[in-house]
Amino acid sequence: MNEWILPPPTLVDTKELFNEMYEHLRYASLLAVDTESNSLYAYTERVCLIQFSVPSHDYLVDPLALDDLSPLGTLFADPQIEKVFHAAEYDVMVLRRDWGFSFANLFDTMIASRIVGWKPYGLGELLKKHFGIDTDKRMQRTDWGKRPLSSEQVRYAQLDTHFLLPLRDKLVAELGAQKRLKEAQAAFEQVAQSEWRGHKFDADDFWRIKGTGELDPVGRAVLRALYVYREERARAMNRPPFKVFSDQLLVQLSERRPTTLAELEQIKGLPRHMSPQHSRQLLHIIAHAAEQPIPHRPPFNHTQRPLPAVEKRYETLRTWRRQQSEARGVEPDVILSNATLLKLARRNPTSLVELEATAILNDWELETYGEELAALLANHQNEK
Repeated sequence: MNEWILPPPTLVDTKELFNEMYEHLRYASLLAVDTESNSLYAYTERVCLIQFSVPSHDYLVDPLALDDLSPLGTLFADPQIEKVFHAAEYDVMVLRRDWGFSFANLFDTMIASRIVGWKPYGLGELLKKHFGIDTDKRMQRTDWGKRPLSSEQVRYAQLDTHFLLPLRDKLVAELGAQKRLKEAQAAFEQVAQSEWRGHKFDADDFWRIKGTGELDPVGRAVLRALYVYREERARAMNRPPFKVFSDQLLVQLSERRPTTLAELEQIKGLPRHMSPQHSRQLLHIIAHAAEQPIPHRPPFNHTQRPLPAVEKRYETLRTWRRQQSEARGVEPDVILSNATLLKLARRNPTSLVELEATAILNDWELETYGEELAALLANHQNEK
């Protein structure tokens, strides 16, 4: 492992240190940013660390120790400060979710890497290739909500932003050489608007669990009840649902349907030290669910299963996109995403005026692909 000797970062966990950092960062023209959350360890996740880097220093801000982070909103919204992220969408969403921040003037090194055709484009691979840095991927799954932070966590967090600014410089040069700066900027502006979508629990989502289709009707009724119970337990314990019961365990319980504690104990994968109270509750849920009405798979609506005419237009657009991506040497969704293609297939704009009115494409996409896409859809319609 290439062990770069980096100056130690400043752990910002007091109001005084926060104010000192803010006075330093508000005069920066370039600012690298990253976040760490506890999504693998909590039902309701939160941002547990915010990293900032400028050429002269690295900061690790501890939101768990600070009461007021609102001044950071000024930095994020300042169009004179370019904020450099890697895979910015998630960071933007969670920072907006937790503090209501808005964002201007972003640069995303992952998006830029994909636009210029760099592969692979994960941050760890990019750091290894361009700076000879090895990162400890195990830290991605660590509990960032625990304190104190370990030395391994501190180094990992520092590396996530320390090299982003020189990486950004390399990408700016490559984007310029390929004349892709406008394309990248349009993509950055879109990601700056990302909103937290969250996860709204729906009991019928149990149908998505692998193995549901192999269960008998009673087993599916039991699985639905256990799926609801797991969610309730996860919320009460503030743990992710998969850390309460795995999907595989839910399917096993639904298939075997134990009726006694002894039978329950034979099920592999049950949490250790589960209390007798919860064991009996589990048996009660299984027995009760087995007597309830059998759930029927919800019908697909039009947003999930396109009409045949829409599917044909969608495949025509996918063929066009594949040709574009192969010619450029980039992945297909760098050209346009599947979601965008499906929207176009549904709306079916057959002229540039109609296409512009849909507001499906950003300005760069409309200027670059608009006439070709409208003509493609018009031709498809005329060929019927």
